[in-house]
Amino acid sequence: MNKTEELRKVQDDVFALSGELADYRRQENTFAVFGEGSHDAEIVFIGEAPGKNEAKTGRPFCGAAGKILDELLESIQMAREEVYITNIVKDRPPDNRDPLPGEIELYAPFLDQQLTIIQPQTIATLGRFSMEYIMRRFDLSFELEPMSAAHGKVFEVKAPWSSVRIVPLYHPAASIYNHKLRDTLFKDIKVLKSS
Repeated sequence: MNKTEELRKVQDDVFALSGELADYRRQENTFAVFGEGSHDAEIVFIGEAPGKNEAKTGRPFCGAAGKILDELLESIQMAREEVYITNIVKDRPPDNRDPLPGEIELYAPFLDQQLTIIQPQTIATLGRFSMEYIMRRFDLSFELEPMSAAHGKVFEVKAPWSSVRIVPLYHPAASIYNHKLRDTLFKDIKVLKSS
């Protein structure tokens, strides 16, 4: 089975899921947001959960935060098609609330499978929920600190497929509400281009 077929199988499992968020998705007649981009991507971006626009279209980061992410990628001469973009939680929480610990626990195995199939060299976490999950997942709990201290740092870890860099970044949406963070994001994203 190739990567595309393997990812499709995981995606089918997500779509078949039941539970509060999956039931809400069906009730609202929206989509689960699995992820998109290159299945051979060197960089995977992970957000927390889909928002309203994402649930309507089934595409990750397609609203205002997505426009900022596109600008960030452009600033380091990368096309969206070259990277892979996903979230920990694949279904939208009602009223765009934060994902609950049980929801992260339910959806995280799908993210783990995506990472194992894609085998990225760099994992860029967008926001504190994905940072906390990924840092714990790769045994970096002892390095956890607030996003204001962790952003833009590079952590080298050993993944089952190779050594991987983990780079926590502010969520692009944070810069919509706090314009000072916009400059920080543009500075931090440059780390992804340095080897």
